[in-house]
Amino acid sequence: MPKSSIAAVALLAFTAGALAPTADAFVPHQLAQARGVASPSFMSTKESDIVGISEPSVTTEAATATEGAVALGGNNNVIGTDISAMGQATERYKAISLQAIDKVAEDHPQLKPHLRDVKLAGLVFPFKASPYYVDEMIDWESDDVTQDPFYKLIFPTLDMLSDEHREKLEAAHDAGDPANLIKVVGEIREDLNPHPAGQKTLNAPKDAEEDDLNGVQHKYSETVLVFPAAAQTCHAYCTYCFRWAQFIGDDELRFAQKEASSLFSYLSKHEEVSDILMTGGDPMIMKTKSLAQYLEPLLDPDFLPHIKNLRIGTRSLSFWPQRFTTDKDADELITLLRRVRDEGKRHIAIMAHLSHERELSTDKVQAAIKRIQEEACSTIRSQSPIMAGINDSAEVWANKWRKEVSLGIVPYYMFLARDTGAQEYFNVPLVKAQRFYADAIRNTSGLIRTARGPSMSCTPGKVEVTGVEEIMGQKAFVLRFLQCRDENWIGRVFFAKYDEKAYWFDDLEPLDGMELPWDEAGLPKPVPDAVYQG
Repeated sequence: MPKSSIAAVALLAFTAGALAPTADAFVPHQLAQARGVASPSFMSTKESDIVGISEPSVTTEAATATEGAVALGGNNNVIGTDISAMGQATERYKAISLQAIDKVAEDHPQLKPHLRDVKLAGLVFPFKASPYYVDEMIDWESDDVTQDPFYKLIFPTLDMLSDEHREKLEAAHDAGDPANLIKVVGEIREDLNPHPAGQKTLNAPKDAEEDDLNGVQHKYSETVLVFPAAAQTCHAYCTYCFRWAQFIGDDELRFAQKEASSLFSYLSKHEEVSDILMTGGDPMIMKTKSLAQYLEPLLDPDFLPHIKNLRIGTRSLSFWPQRFTTDKDADELITLLRRVRDEGKRHIAIMAHLSHERELSTDKVQAAIKRIQEEACSTIRSQSPIMAGINDSAEVWANKWRKEVSLGIVPYYMFLARDTGAQEYFNVPLVKAQRFYADAIRNTSGLIRTARGPSMSCTPGKVEVTGVEEIMGQKAFVLRFLQCRDENWIGRVFFAKYDEKAYWFDDLEPLDGMELPWDEAGLPKPVPDAVYQG
């Protein structure tokens, strides 16, 4: 069945049962059979996600582990953590999709009044949750569950849309025309800036025409990002995800590297690169045997010896910590990571997306952290955006960083909401974000002051809001580049007019008599010659 037909059937199912839907009303093949339409033997995630409806509740590849897995020989192949001694039963990961939230509402009745809101918003924003997160993170007993940070983090709401987009979506839905609804959803998504900061154009590999590098970005000289095709989903989706376009089934918007050989070929030509950052989606959704095609070559220290650091960006410690402990191929994963360190002599950094202290509170996550550190011999660094209604207070960040340090995690970044998706809903003004950061850092141990921020990952680079001062009689933001497309700007301080309503770099205006260090396209200008004069 063509993708458009799948989408039409899915939307028609939604239209038929939105006000009092059953789970089956959202399963496309059920409706197809009822209407005499041939049902596909297999419906891909891409096809189901085209209207924001995630795949049905099926076991993902992270859980189906070791069947046919590659042998991971060498020392320490069996490291021997007794998970049963930790009191953890083996669990099999199953995604909670939009089709399955009626079942969630049966278990958690507090969700029932909000089902229509979630399902309509889920047509625009991709939705997926993990059983662990739903059952163990969300405070279902709170007075208003919709204000719980962890509910906000997973369940989309129509409030995430502008009034114009919300009215447009509701009108299209109520009209009952699936084809028009698909069109309207697509138009809204296009308005939400699916690829911010020039990811598709400005971050392309430097010689992409020579290789198949559809899932590789090279923005900064020393770091290459790779988006493995098998990693372009997550155990759950954040409502504020800046890579939401990876999950909506549009190949034109999606980064996906289908194999590792062209990546390695590219890296062999670029000895300035020291770091590989595996990202997505979430690489930890991959089976270990899939992850191994990227990691096993690095077991040889003479292979690409200029690659010193392997970073893996992941949300799995929050969404499914069992990936490191009780999944079927968790042992193989831990062994593989350790071998890259021991045999390949590379540094392994797990770049953990951790938003809140509560995510570090369960026995399951603490067992996973311990195993990564002690058995995989990998460093965990924490990073997260600051988001309204989720972690927008100095107390939350101070408590999170204290807990991380107590668990041996290195605080790394506080980011600002990127200019994509539901940014306006989650935005925290630069002024407030900097104040929260400063207050949090001021009241914590020096060990926590490894955290940088608040930082904007924007077109010219990573711009930190360092503070607010008076410059030449004008109240001003003090900013600096932590990273930049032009390396000459890295570490340099510059100024912008103080503005309580500024949220993003393109809201900033230069101080009188000064210039901002980027042009109208957001690309860095040359560093002025006067800067180099002693």
